[in-house]
Amino acid sequence: MAALALAMTACAPIQPLPEAVVHNDVTSAPIGNQTVVEGGDLVMALSAEPDRLDPTTSSSLYTRYVMQTMCQKLYDIDAQGKIVPQLATKLPEVSNNGQTVTIQVRDDAVFADGTKFDAGAVRDTLNRDLTMKGSARKSELGPISGITAPNPTTVQITYKKPFAPLTAALADRAGMILSPTAVAAAGDAFGDHPVCVGPFKFKQRIPQTSIQVERDPLYYDTKNVHLDSVTYRIMTDSNIRTANLRSGDVQVADSIAPQDVDALAKEHGVGVLQVGSLGYQGLTINLGNTNGVGKPVGDLNTPLAKNAAIRQALSMSIDRKALVSTLFNNWYEPACSPVAPSSPFSSDAAQGCPAYDPAKAKQMLKDAGVPVPFPIKVQVTNSPDSLRYAQALQASAADGGFALTIAPVEYSTLLDVQSHGSFEALLLGWSGRVDPHGNMYNFLATGGGNNYSGYSNPAVDKLLTDASASTDQAARAALYGKAVQQVQADNPIIYLYRIHSLTAYSNKVAGVETFADGVVHLSNAAFVKK
Repeated sequence: MAALALAMTACAPIQPLPEAVVHNDVTSAPIGNQTVVEGGDLVMALSAEPDRLDPTTSSSLYTRYVMQTMCQKLYDIDAQGKIVPQLATKLPEVSNNGQTVTIQVRDDAVFADGTKFDAGAVRDTLNRDLTMKGSARKSELGPISGITAPNPTTVQITYKKPFAPLTAALADRAGMILSPTAVAAAGDAFGDHPVCVGPFKFKQRIPQTSIQVERDPLYYDTKNVHLDSVTYRIMTDSNIRTANLRSGDVQVADSIAPQDVDALAKEHGVGVLQVGSLGYQGLTINLGNTNGVGKPVGDLNTPLAKNAAIRQALSMSIDRKALVSTLFNNWYEPACSPVAPSSPFSSDAAQGCPAYDPAKAKQMLKDAGVPVPFPIKVQVTNSPDSLRYAQALQASAADGGFALTIAPVEYSTLLDVQSHGSFEALLLGWSGRVDPHGNMYNFLATGGGNNYSGYSNPAVDKLLTDASASTDQAARAALYGKAVQQVQADNPIIYLYRIHSLTAYSNKVAGVETFADGVVHLSNAAFVKK
């Protein structure tokens, strides 16, 4: 790792960067004509431990992996990123004034505890998302004024003003419907033993080791469920995940290291799924998160928090293109925005990138009257890949006059750190949503459920709110572009790169899928005869 970091310093010989490589998406390993062997326990190596298994409060991608098997949503996305019904029976109907949304739901679904799924359960879950202390879903759902269930298969949501991103929000955790019986019994501890509608149901969790789900005989589509159970085994080191895949101890492994994937894809008996991401990896700067996420913004009274010029200098010190090329073998892409280039809401304004100019950055620090090198403590997950990037980032920023101190932290602990606001800067990512509202409002609007920076800019609040209230795609794209430009001036999050999700699987299994939202789907996976 030290050698890679040194390769980024100004003293190293200048090497031309390799040309960017186009990687075509491979989103599924279909069963096709293969013979399914019914039953068995599929083991997936998971690169980080999920947080609490409660869709209302969770903020971890890895929780979405596990919940995908046992907690279905009103809507889902398909391989093309299109929103499709899941527990809903069709896309929502929206009134002419855009303020009433009607959703029809299935009449044949049952929760894993035997409770009948109906519109009342949908209403109660959404109300929980809106009112529960610590909810990360409230700001995803928009300005709701009321939710009713006029009959068992109809939900009506009333808005104070139109809210275009609702369907996309319901294609993620906000759309996971919880058993009202289990919620009444467990309350805030629901995540210790979650109960939903899904192909599988929760069986057990061994902290920092594994989570197991087992087939739910009450599921409405059991004919397409082939496994007896799925075990998610926590393996934070990508080398260990790869070794276990090769040995046959696991059948699926997520987040394969870009350094390993080309060789792994050529091996007999191994396949690789690859898909571009709607999300981003970024450096979150604490500007005012003094009392915990979602709480009123406080005053940190530090130069980094108070002076936007220092944060802008830091952004200009980062050679994003060289970092991803050197460290990730061109599997990842530089990023300067929360809006993915593939999004229909993208624009030239949304994809603009600050110039890499370490000399100017250093001068900006001197003009700001702060010490040079300027010290910043960066907390980062303790996985080898994250540490390798952090050390290269440290070397790159040094050229611009910054002295980054890298503090490794276990992944779930880092999630707590960002929620509590006990950081100066931290390096984490977001797996991305099909609607840019899901990548921006929660993180950048004042009081957003994932606004870990404690950022508050009324101009950005208005741009994001206006965008969510519009049904005109071009108008929304323009508003998001303006918001990105303001965010790049303020830099509560310095966007760094966008990953290519790399999932490896043994050819003894099929039916594994992964889409642009980053989630690996195992609900319909199966062992196949060889």
